[in-house]
Amino acid sequence: MCMSNPITPFLMFSGQAEEAMNHYLSIFDDSNIQQIFHHEDGKVMYAIFTLKGQTFMCIDNTNGDHHAFTPALSLFVACKSDEEIETVFRKLSDHGKVLMPLAPTPVSEKFGWVEDKYGVSWQLNLEKKQ
Repeated sequence: MCMSNPITPFLMFSGQAEEAMNHYLSIFDDSNIQQIFHHEDGKVMYAIFTLKGQTFMCIDNTNGDHHAFTPALSLFVACKSDEEIETVFRKLSDHGKVLMPLAPTPVSEKFGWVEDKYGVSWQLNLEKKQ
């Protein structure tokens, strides 16, 4: 297993790793699953995928413990257009929750913070034009 990034975010899901990956791939351009290995029961042993060119890894937790995601760590997404930030915000917040609605900030044309339906926290930013 060879990673191109020296630090790779690693997400542990409670049985929804493959569903979450496919959901994220449906939202972000320049995204794909590079490798996926399953346990005999179909759960993800480990997977490598990219979103907007950023490499991630994920697994399904199989030890029975539940480890929730927390907004104390979030994924920051630089959006390129108003259409992109609106679409990504809507799709990630669907069945999730809005932690901060999309709004202008002193340094952003628009900024929003959501927790998706899997509990992963996302900060979405559209930089102000110079």
